[in-house]
Amino acid sequence: MPIPEFQSAWEDLSPIQRQAAEWNESPLLVLAGPGSGKTRVLTCRIARILDSSRNLSFRILGLTFTNKAADEMRSRVATFVPGLENRLFLGTFHSFCASVLRQHGTHLHIHPNFNIYAQDADLQAILNDAVDEAESISPLVSDLDRKTLSVIQRLKADLVLPGHARTALPSRNLDESTAERMAVVYQAYEAELAKKNALDFNSLILKTWELFEKFPALAKHYRKVYEYICIDEFQDTNLAQYNLIRALTGDQHRNLFVVADDDQIIYQWNGASHKRLEQFRRDYSPGVIQLPMNYRCPPEIVDLANSLIQHNLLRSADKKPLETCRPCDGKAACLLIGPFPNKDAEANGVAQNIGRLHSMSLGSVVVLARNRKLLEGIQSALAVAGIPAVIAQRKDEFESTPIVWLHSCLRLANDRHDRNYLEAVCGTFKQLTGQEIDPEHVITSAEASHEDFFSHWIAILHKRPLGDDLQGVVQAVVDHLQKKRDFRAFISFSFEWFDRLVAGQSLSDGDRDQEVFARYDEEESVWKELTKEITDSLGWDVSLEAFIQELQLRSKEPQPAPDTVRLFTIHGAKGKEFDHVYLMGLVEDELPSFQSIRKGDRSPEMEEERRNCFVAITRTIETLTLSYAQEYRGWRKKPSRFLYEMGVLCKNEPPGLFAVELKPGKISF
Repeated sequence: MPIPEFQSAWEDLSPIQRQAAEWNESPLLVLAGPGSGKTRVLTCRIARILDSSRNLSFRILGLTFTNKAADEMRSRVATFVPGLENRLFLGTFHSFCASVLRQHGTHLHIHPNFNIYAQDADLQAILNDAVDEAESISPLVSDLDRKTLSVIQRLKADLVLPGHARTALPSRNLDESTAERMAVVYQAYEAELAKKNALDFNSLILKTWELFEKFPALAKHYRKVYEYICIDEFQDTNLAQYNLIRALTGDQHRNLFVVADDDQIIYQWNGASHKRLEQFRRDYSPGVIQLPMNYRCPPEIVDLANSLIQHNLLRSADKKPLETCRPCDGKAACLLIGPFPNKDAEANGVAQNIGRLHSMSLGSVVVLARNRKLLEGIQSALAVAGIPAVIAQRKDEFESTPIVWLHSCLRLANDRHDRNYLEAVCGTFKQLTGQEIDPEHVITSAEASHEDFFSHWIAILHKRPLGDDLQGVVQAVVDHLQKKRDFRAFISFSFEWFDRLVAGQSLSDGDRDQEVFARYDEEESVWKELTKEITDSLGWDVSLEAFIQELQLRSKEPQPAPDTVRLFTIHGAKGKEFDHVYLMGLVEDELPSFQSIRKGDRSPEMEEERRNCFVAITRTIETLTLSYAQEYRGWRKKPSRFLYEMGVLCKNEPPGLFAVELKPGKISF
């Protein structure tokens, strides 16, 4: 019998939502528009299947594109069917692939404790070493090949293995000598990653696909374990992710449930394409259910969105327009301000508008723009107006000294011969304690005595006269990490030690303490939140390897203060919703972009720009404010064609200086 929380959620489903949630066997494509309640449909379907199969052991695989979305869905399922969430893997494609490779990567000579390199600086360092090696192999290779990281990542995204690069590259309009050179560099790059026991993001997908292709028995095993597969935001899958799913499902497993919206494909640069849905329909012959109802936006915004997106041709022929579910409340939901003389004036005007209308609820406001440059301008204008604002962006590494030491200790305990982690441990330990140990001395001595770096670092500390507190720290490292891999106990001890250090900060050495503990409170909260998310996802018995790898896949970005305006690029805002949305820079060459205009009015690039605008305006819960200027970076600009397509501007009326509210139920004025 379903618990009340699940029963209530199920009863709240509309008839068409319930039809999707009740879907059992065979493939299904759910075309779900923005604000259509797709997350509720997905979680209710998963919960229903788990609840109706309590005496069975199969699992459900749920894949999406962000950890936040996966965590939210997992939390809902746990609320609906408590105790059954352990039969569910709900995570990103990369998290799932990391899990597969931890368990079976040895078939491809991948050690379970592999590192995941995400930052461009780390990958560039790998490529530099690879080019140095490749130059000794092929006279064709030169220093110019240090700029080919994007080529290698594109090859991986296209599932081209190093051994096949030589034959695959000519089909990409590269001449024979370039193809031969890149084949050598690609091989060397992979060899350098292997030396460091590392994979990059694209390798996670590539290697898992290779594993399923080379060892079909493993794919068959996963098909048997995961009787149901659900994929959210399916329109964002690239070729590698789609072929991974094809390799996983094979010809026998047809129980694939995907949720998609071809009006929200905005990651074409990462391989997403409208052709993916066509391919899915062709390969799986799925049933189709549409969820056109929009529960999020005011009616005026739904009208704007429909008027805009109907100009796109690369969408499902039978796609239904959005339908509003919210009654018109008599309040204007959309405001157009401008044109301002230039982008600085636009930023100041938007800042003043936010201060005047939302000073008591800044946390409910978001500013969106096509590119980061515009966001930097509005951030400065808001600062001048005394309004706190933060640009949302992914953060791959911790920065505060205590958290870097903790993170580096775990990494070094997991990979005990890693020079970079040793250097980080030594450097941050000196900052925290004053105890200086030269990493080069550790490496030299360890290699001479056939010890690992981690153990030798500990051995050197044991030989020093340390106070009781520091002796306790070293002993905790030994007990929790060297002798065992009880990283949870070590994390708990570390935070207790950090608290003692903070409490004992010296007033006479305040500047140094301030530098050492800068951002510590903020990153302590981030660490604890990420730890909770990972253990909720993988369980409390998660291994050290899995914990470190999952931590590497997640952004370390802190939550903004409550009364802070958030600034997002349109790509960064996808999948989110906000009470009050400001969309800046609605001019030709900005939105749509200069590159899309060069490609032409009916190009796929122009259609993607239109989808960008569609995604931006449909983030709105209460109000949408649109703005533009007459000049950007010294160049005169015309109003965006999207303003005309939405009906916000009329083509037979040249725009003047105005601030116009779009009245409820109307588009033009």
